[in-house]
Amino acid sequence: MKPGGEARGARGEGPRKLGLCVLCGLPAAGKSTFARALSHRLRRERGWAVGVVAYDDVMPDAFLEEAGAGPLPSQWKLLRQELLKYIEYFLLAVINGCQMSAPANRTEAMWGDFITCLKAQDLLSPAALEAQSSCLLTKTAISGPLFLILDDNFYYQSMRYEVYQLARKYSLGFCQVFLDCPLETCLQRNGQRPRALPAETIHLMARKIEEPNPKKNAWEHNSLTVRNPACSSGASPELTDLLLTALENPVKSVEDNVEQKETDRIVCSTNILHQADQTLRRIVSQTMKEAKEDGRKLQRQKKRGNKSR
Repeated sequence: MKPGGEARGARGEGPRKLGLCVLCGLPAAGKSTFARALSHRLRRERGWAVGVVAYDDVMPDAFLEEAGAGPLPSQWKLLRQELLKYIEYFLLAVINGCQMSAPANRTEAMWGDFITCLKAQDLLSPAALEAQSSCLLTKTAISGPLFLILDDNFYYQSMRYEVYQLARKYSLGFCQVFLDCPLETCLQRNGQRPRALPAETIHLMARKIEEPNPKKNAWEHNSLTVRNPACSSGASPELTDLLLTALENPVKSVEDNVEQKETDRIVCSTNILHQADQTLRRIVSQTMKEAKEDGRKLQRQKKRGNKSR
């Protein structure tokens, strides 16, 4: 399928309804518990295929252990982009109703965890092909609506925007759910985890986190903030409406990019000013040239008048 085309259903039954849901919030805000509850409810009540991709489970532990103190921010960014590429490979297989091929350039540990994640949710067949370079989709993955829930902190708006761009590329539904959990609660829960993050890391993230802002970013209009997520099981009417709206109104691939539109406007304005400047320069130059010529004519006329006296 070419970017921007419609996802077709199995046996050409019409456009597939595919969506990406970004689940964001501070570490230990309850995202994974919320995602599991939401996935279970959507499967049971809606009959949708649902895949939860928890970044903490798929990011390669072996890589982190070898890195000692952990990867640099630039390495984290590359790993996140690589995982998003895996998700795109899966979506392409679903859209085209074919096997999912393995990327030529991949981190084996992360790719293996990604495959295991999808198999555990009945989206990929338990049996891989001989060379294990491709995986078969299950019937669940190729029939009916499908939602992928991406579970991570996504504390920068730019991280979420990359997922939005993927949704726009293939005309998928897109929405965001922000779990607003008190910092103190997150710190307490984190302290009870076997592999707790340093408290300083969570404090720093709390200062830097960029909540969805539909008023500022038009692409974030399909967002929902869940207060006190520990008391929510993902069963609120508002959340159901959010997901349904995303599926029924996929992001258009030809949708105006506000940033690009603003850039084009500035370029256009600059060009107009440049053209006006050039025109003014020509007028001034021509006027000066004509003035000089008139001056010469006047001098010649004065000389003739003096001679005739």
